[in-house]
Amino acid sequence: MHVVIFRARIRALDELYLQTASRLRTLALERYGCLAFHALSEGGEEIALSYWPDEAAIRAWNADPEHQQAQRLGRERWYAWHRVEVARVERAYEALQ
Repeated sequence: MHVVIFRARIRALDELYLQTASRLRTLALERYGCLAFHALSEGGEEIALSYWPDEAAIRAWNADPEHQQAQRLGRERWYAWHRVEVARVERAYEALQ
């Protein structure tokens, strides 16, 4: 399993951003095999974690035309800067209380 870590400094988020983010989350989960997606904003920064079965799924997601359009809008409108990291999850566990 892999995780994509997206970190950004928010410039301005608008209604188009909210619509686009919702659409892309659905697309990633339903079409490209994303296993889970979580995003949080705090103090002018955003972080999103998406979990993927393998690098091929991440590459396919990155090549999606709607995702590429959203990346362009992110650079132009929504974010002052961003950083993407891809990591392999070596171990994961959870406990129910």
